[in-house]
Amino acid sequence: MDGSLTPKSIESLVEPDRVHRLCYTDEDIFQREMEKIHETVWIYVGHKSQVKEPGDYYTVQVGRQLLFMVRGADDKIRVFYNRCPHRGAMLCSSRSGNAGRRFRCSYHAWMFDFDGSVASIPALNGYEGTRFNKDDPDAQLKPAARVDDYRGFYFVSLKEDGPDLDSFLGGAKLSLDQLVDRAPEGDVEVVGDCFRMIQKSNWKIFLENQLDVSHPSATHESTGVATWKIERAMEKRTGQKAPLSYSFLSAFKMPIEDWRMFETVGHPQGHCMLQGYMGLRPQDPDTLEYEGLIKKAYGEERGEEILSTDLHHVLVYPCLSVQPPLQQLRAIRPLGPDRTLTEIWHFRLKGAPEPIYRRALDYYYLVNSPSTMVNADDLHNFWKCHEGLRRDGGDWVSLHRNAGQDRIEDGVQYSAPDTMSEMPLRSMMQAWKHYMTQGD
Repeated sequence: MDGSLTPKSIESLVEPDRVHRLCYTDEDIFQREMEKIHETVWIYVGHKSQVKEPGDYYTVQVGRQLLFMVRGADDKIRVFYNRCPHRGAMLCSSRSGNAGRRFRCSYHAWMFDFDGSVASIPALNGYEGTRFNKDDPDAQLKPAARVDDYRGFYFVSLKEDGPDLDSFLGGAKLSLDQLVDRAPEGDVEVVGDCFRMIQKSNWKIFLENQLDVSHPSATHESTGVATWKIERAMEKRTGQKAPLSYSFLSAFKMPIEDWRMFETVGHPQGHCMLQGYMGLRPQDPDTLEYEGLIKKAYGEERGEEILSTDLHHVLVYPCLSVQPPLQQLRAIRPLGPDRTLTEIWHFRLKGAPEPIYRRALDYYYLVNSPSTMVNADDLHNFWKCHEGLRRDGGDWVSLHRNAGQDRIEDGVQYSAPDTMSEMPLRSMMQAWKHYMTQGD
């Protein structure tokens, strides 16, 4: 656009059943997204298990800002801007590590405690008679405006005002509840490091794809058919059913029309859910042992409630894709209109049998890792979408499927039954429009 963005011009880009291509490609719009969305609303920074010991830190980008989370000697987790207040050098240049007793800036050896305060400055007497005061907030590490966690998942907002984290998460809390409650010991931990990928497309294209139920069998059909053939050959040869992990891929053989059975839900904040895709409750000994541990820990009724909740994907807008039954979480970090970093994390359910962990690990590697055909299919389509959208050939992106047919209850949208409604895409873009025009 020409740099003169106004609420009215932004509102004109999002209609009830279609979206203008500039929402995905325009640099001015992207910069406004960073200001109005990613540097305003609550954004995920990491899990408590990423910083287990005092001095452990993990760096993260929120909007255009570089930050890090650190566990202090008091066991409190804080989040600071990754910038020395002296000359502006990044304090942490590694993605993660342990700072020892305190942080040391590599440029001039200023030292900082884990609460952000100045521990020491070489040749401090050189500041006598100047306006500098090491007790001034400007001399300390700058904290994120607001930091809070929900069940060990830490979020920041870079603005002082706005709804609290609990209110912002709203119905999306169920995704994190499910991820934690599925652990017999009621806690989870990150396993190893994450997969990291830079996608050559706009961040919204990735989010939309996660709940686009009309694409899997079209995009991933070749993977589904090839795996299905291997399953049949294996069963013919051994007389035994193929391992469950094969079904993670052969499910993509399912006809496109059959995806109508799954329900999607859209929340006012932009959060969306896909329900009913896979229950992951085969009656094998490993699963029965695991379910027994859940019901022992929570009681029969609550245990069954946890196990029967079938959430396949939950989008915590605008920064997370959570798959609770599969112990996965993807964090979205926009880098530019056409570049998006995703971090794919895998969690261990504390107290769960090792085969349950291994089953989820299979999905992590077979479906979500950078090396899978499934991911390659998606990344190729994301790139093709973005390349098409930034050129001529029509100004609008169609979101018409079942438009006007979904139901709304208490502000929450539910896809029309027996459809492949594009409601989640419409819901997210309506939330996008709200965030992009608020405060003006």
